[in-house]
Amino acid sequence: MSLVTIADLMSQAEKEGYAVGAFNANNLEIVQAIVAAAEAKRSPVIIQASQGALKYAGLEQITAMVKTAAAGATVPIALHLDHGTDFTQVMRCIRTGFSSVMVDGSKLPLQENIGLVQRVVQVAHAVGVSVEAELGRISGTEDNVTVSDREAYFTDPEEAEIFTRETGVDCLAVAIGTAHGPYKGEPKLDFERLDEIRRRVSVPIVLHGSSGVPDEAIREAVARGVRKINIDTDLRQAFVAKMREVLAAKPDEYDPRKILGPAREVLQQVIEHKIQVFGSAGRV
Repeated sequence: MSLVTIADLMSQAEKEGYAVGAFNANNLEIVQAIVAAAEAKRSPVIIQASQGALKYAGLEQITAMVKTAAAGATVPIALHLDHGTDFTQVMRCIRTGFSSVMVDGSKLPLQENIGLVQRVVQVAHAVGVSVEAELGRISGTEDNVTVSDREAYFTDPEEAEIFTRETGVDCLAVAIGTAHGPYKGEPKLDFERLDEIRRRVSVPIVLHGSSGVPDEAIREAVARGVRKINIDTDLRQAFVAKMREVLAAKPDEYDPRKILGPAREVLQQVIEHKIQVFGSAGRV
């Protein structure tokens, strides 16, 4: 089927009380694993490309891979730009065929962030593309986007209300205690802040930096209104760990298919588990 927008996916998730997994992809095997997991679990899914993925694989190549995968799939798939910080880059993704984009102006002062998102929303909505934005800084590193612990701050619920009202954005990524990259300890999510944001904001809420967050905390976040959950680090770690295992067992192996194939299979299992935790299994 054709690509769908995250706005389409969030609408059903909001009605039925689950979250849709947004999984970052950098190559063919990861795209295949995401789609296979979604098919196996009969779940909608979002395939994301970060700035690093676009630089590594190429904008046109990533788009073509996901479009081809979606055309042969029987579950809804969105192709989403993750952490687009440059207006021109966001426009290029829209022109190339992304069904959804994230514009990240979270490092900007509130009014500048609003102005940037308004520009993107105006163009994207005119051509049927949905938009995600971020308010509050999530610590850690997401490819080329880095926020130190000192710079990181939680989303202010009152600002979230103003931001979503003035931008017309389709969903909002909030900072409530998660971080990009591996955690040094167990993350503690600010559920009271999440409740207050949900009380003030009508658009679906997105949780970034969700790799490494305990399943129980994820389920609680979903129960309290999170509708899109981003996963990247868990995928990379599982994929590379299996490759290392294969190479350790067979150091003379030189066939990429025999190294990447098992990694793809393990990755599919990880994604299936995430889908089950998010509550989106069996929704298609």
